[in-house]
Amino acid sequence: MNNAKPTVVILGSSFAGLTAARFLRHHAGESIDLVVIDRNPYLTFVPNIQMEVFADRDPLESMLMDTPKVHSKDGNVFLNAEVTAVDPDAKLVHVVPNDRLGSATETVAYDYLVIALGSRLAYDKITGFGEFGDTVSSTYYGNKLRRKLNNYKGGPIAIGSARFHQGQENRPDWLPTADAACEGPPLELALTMANWLSEKKLGDGHKITLFTPGEMIADDAGAPIVRPFLKMAGDMGMGYVNQTQDIQEITADGIEFTNGTSVEAELKIIIPDWVPHEFLRELPITDELGFVHTDKWMRNPLHPEIFAIGDAAAITVPKLGSIGHQQAEIVARQIAIEVGAPKAPKPGKEYHPEILCFGDTGDHKGFYIYSNVWFGGKTSIFNLGHASYGMKLAFKEMYFRTGGRPPSFGVPSTHLLMDHLPNLSEPVPS
Repeated sequence: MNNAKPTVVILGSSFAGLTAARFLRHHAGESIDLVVIDRNPYLTFVPNIQMEVFADRDPLESMLMDTPKVHSKDGNVFLNAEVTAVDPDAKLVHVVPNDRLGSATETVAYDYLVIALGSRLAYDKITGFGEFGDTVSSTYYGNKLRRKLNNYKGGPIAIGSARFHQGQENRPDWLPTADAACEGPPLELALTMANWLSEKKLGDGHKITLFTPGEMIADDAGAPIVRPFLKMAGDMGMGYVNQTQDIQEITADGIEFTNGTSVEAELKIIIPDWVPHEFLRELPITDELGFVHTDKWMRNPLHPEIFAIGDAAAITVPKLGSIGHQQAEIVARQIAIEVGAPKAPKPGKEYHPEILCFGDTGDHKGFYIYSNVWFGGKTSIFNLGHASYGMKLAFKEMYFRTGGRPPSFGVPSTHLLMDHLPNLSEPVPS
């Protein structure tokens, strides 16, 4: 590497990290040396794993994208290593090579650091999960659930979230406190499961109970969207339990909650707490839990050379891929401008969070949510139908084909199609 150039180190090469790397190289060109560090030499396309599971296909065969070749093509250095420590004062990252056990710790120096490591999904904090719980957040767990579906005995099914513990230290007034990290997946899983039961002639929505630790499931989508969803789920026969507080224990027979209630279930499909990586705790750049403090330009106030995006950032609530994408573009612009890149763009807009997601509902249909009401805005759009399903599939294909850098017209085109062409969607229950 040429030491005359500033070195930008990105920790993580999943959705937020890969997007940041691609846009940063696009905006900054050869003005920087770019190093990307990730424990995996691939990206797992988590949002579509459940589609493979319910189709009885192995997500290992279709949901992994080779990322080192993308970085190589862009002229980046990719390090397949586990990040074990960050030293903000020395501007060093400590890593352990991840391809063989027993490797020694090394250090990587930076001028700018982008923390995009995501969070730990704390299934290990849920008593009984390993033996009795299921989820779709990885190819391993997806295949585990796929095998269970093939041996499903027809019993009740519970789908919902453990409590999310959000840092409160220096939390900005505009950012609400969430009871669950991301509850789009439980909504998606419940609708798809009901369709799967019907297709297999094993029952219908009456076998499913949705649960949430909060007052309202998926409250970050806003009540104008959640209420019709709950009506739709109720019309399908689903049960609904709120204010469970948290999961006390998963057993062979069901789930016990910390509020003293329980649900009976043969299948227990869980979205866990999102927990920061342990080495980030008690650093001057993080809150009391270990999420990285940033302003709306995704820059840490104490160490302005450090940025955080995606699930690792304290202001990323809910923990949603589209939010990480928005933040990655913000960071790429700021660094390109600061290093004086010849083709640096204008600063653009600071971070204004909004909920944007597509979900599968089975039968080649899906839902589309676009909302900012939880953050004080007035946008609230909820569509159902084949178009939403097609867009979910298309985004995955586009993401893989572009190597994690969707074209700039992608989001505007999505809004044009899904927000303003109602003939593409079915009526939403009122």
